[in-house]
Amino acid sequence: MNLETAIKNAYRILENNNIKSARLDSEILLSKVINKSREYIFLNSKYNISDKDYNFFKELINQRSKGKPIAYITGKKSFWKYEFSINEKVLIPRPDTEIIIEQILKIYKKKDKINFLDIGFGSGCILLSILKEKKNFQATGIDISNYALKACKMNAYKLGVNDRVRLFKSDIDKFYLGKYDLIISNPPYINKIDLKYLEKDVINFEPKIALNGGLDGLSEIRKIIKKSSELIKIGGKLILEIAYNQKKEVKQLLIKNNFYVNWVVKDYAKNDRCIISTKIVN
Repeated sequence: MNLETAIKNAYRILENNNIKSARLDSEILLSKVINKSREYIFLNSKYNISDKDYNFFKELINQRSKGKPIAYITGKKSFWKYEFSINEKVLIPRPDTEIIIEQILKIYKKKDKINFLDIGFGSGCILLSILKEKKNFQATGIDISNYALKACKMNAYKLGVNDRVRLFKSDIDKFYLGKYDLIISNPPYINKIDLKYLEKDVINFEPKIALNGGLDGLSEIRKIIKKSSELIKIGGKLILEIAYNQKKEVKQLLIKNNFYVNWVVKDYAKNDRCIISTKIVN
């Protein structure tokens, strides 16, 4: 069987299972199986695939047809300018989260050195992207997941920034190390009731611990803001990713914990997504 036929067969299976990106996903998975680029597949569509490779390809297509995200099948995901290794126990990086990187690069455009903390680093996509962009920044990351720790360490080595980051397995409540110029977090912020309405790809496969923000979606955000108030220097910035409908409540929490709200940034769908604040008093 040639590559073109293999793609067509896979496309039909995925389309019949309501996978919106059926063609693209088929190409990505075939690229993984034969260890060639998608461009290679276009240019060599009549090239025959071995029975062994085709059986492996069919298995991957079967996984995708059941909703398993491409990133978990391939074990990697692009974010910002880099490719991150991920496992099924860490959240898949989203394009909207790149807004945090954009804001930090604007705020610290003229700063050569800062020491920052990432709370709940997951794959490490945020803190490692920042370290790649700012060669003298130092980072600390905490996460409660051993799987996140493993993924982030692997990505830190892969990106060559492992000498500028310290990673700890810890809940934010139990973390007391250091005073930081900047704290960032993309916490779980979906309320418990709304979890069941998420797309099947998300709720059936991504770790609920990285999604579930409690009954009102704010349980982790409350902890992070309270603890950040202790861990951040006066004049330091706290940057949080939030849900589209949380701006008012998060602003109140920040003010209550001695932060001044600088601005809120919208995502690509024009929803409130990122809130920037400054610690003003102890």
